[in-house]
This record gives sequence, C-alpha cells and structure tokens, in this order.
Amino acid sequence: MTPERPERPDGTPASPAGVPRHVACVMDGNGRWAARRSLPRTSGHRAAESTVIDVIEAARTAGVEWLSLYAFSTENWRRPSGEIDFLMGLVRRVVRKHAPLLHARGIRCRFLGVTDPRIPAPLARDFADLMTLTGANRGLTLTVAFDHGGRGDIVEAARSLIRSGVPADAVDERRFAAHLPFPDTPDVDLVIRTSGEQRISNFMLWQVAYAEWIFPQVLWPDFRAPHFLECLGAYRQRDRRFGAVAPYTNGEPHP
Repeated sequence: MTPERPERPDGTPASPAGVPRHVACVMDGNGRWAARRSLPRTSGHRAAESTVIDVIEAARTAGVEWLSLYAFSTENWRRPSGEIDFLMGLVRRVVRKHAPLLHARGIRCRFLGVTDPRIPAPLARDFADLMTLTGANRGLTLTVAFDHGGRGDIVEAARSLIRSGVPADAVDERRFAAHLPFPDTPDVDLVIRTSGEQRISNFMLWQVAYAEWIFPQVLWPDFRAPHFLECLGAYRQRDRRFGAVAPYTNGEPHP
C-alpha cells in the first residue's frame, strides 16, 4: 500500500513526489553576468528576459501549478536611481510584450507588492491590466514579486487582524495566513536561487517556511529550461516529512 502524502503546515496535501505544486525563483546574478562580460549591469537585466519566459514555459509544461518570481524587493530601492529607472522601463516593456502570450497559455498573472508610490503610474496600470486580462485563467498561476518584502507582508497581515478586531486568543496560523496578500497561494514547495548565493533575502517569508531550497551556481541570465528541470529532479530526491517521521524505513513500516 502506498503511504498517504504528508500534509503541509498550511493544511493542503504535499505535492506528488514527481512535481512540486509551487516553485519560487530568486532571480539572482544579473549584475555578475554583466560584469563578467565587461557590460553595464543593465545588460544583465535585459538578458534576463529570455530566462523568465523560458522558465515560465518549462514550469507550465512540467505541470507546476504555481510559479513565483522575485523580480524587485523593497530593499532594491537602495540601488542607483539610473538602474531603478531602467528596471521600471524594462519591466513595463516585458509585461506589455508578453501579455498576449501569457494569456493565450492560460496563465493567471499576479503581482505581489506594488505599493510604493515611487512605482511609475503607467507601470502600475500595466500590472493591473494584466491581472484583469488573465484573472479568469485556470492554468499556471504566475506571481511576480515586485516591490515585495516578506517582513512587510507579515506586518500588514498583523495590522489587518487588529483592524478586524480578532481577539488575540483566536489568532492561529491559518487565520493569520488568511490576512496575507493572495491568501489562496499555497505554501512554496521548492525555492530555486540562482548564482550560488544562499540567502532568503526577505522573500515570501511565511510561505517558504517548509520549502526545499536548491542553489544552482548558474547565473540567472544563463538559467534555462534544462536547469529548471534538473532542479525539479533534485526535488524529487528529497524526503519531505514536515517534521513527522517517515512512514516506511528500509521498506518496513516505522514502529
């Protein structure tokens, strides 16, 4: 008899051994990719566009249901103003260019964050338009974390609970999670952070609590579908117990 899949802490069954339900990517290494080629950092950001589209298609084809991409953090506002301006323009061009393809693929698009008034109004409108356009799609859900910070999300959830008048003794993990942005988002199963760096970087802190992490050395602009599939293969080798004991040890039921 096949043992039942363990339940995630968020109450949903763990994904089948073959495919993680929710994959998140920290898209790291654009600047180093450019520096190694004696190019400006903006060239690395521009080169990352192909990777984003490749990974989205690879995830969709592999059967991943949710894909989250860390595009711009709340800490990234500390970067030089020229680089920030370039990123805002680049992201707007990418969104407008690929919106028809994403919609045709049945992908539902969301943007996590987007609260800072420094975000150009035209870009914020493009984000809202893409969410409206794809809102009824039932394929892969693509969440782009833009102007996102995990700690900020947790603080806002706490404020929302207080405003709702929920008694302190009535607060549990599930009720708290219901006040996070996009509360229907399942916990992350797998986080891929490219470039070899091994940090969380304030990314979806609540949702990655029980995620598996993989740190490929390849820089994000060089990351492609085969690399993504290699990460899925490594995920399949992980034994996910969520703090419980494996039901079988060496082929025998655990006492």
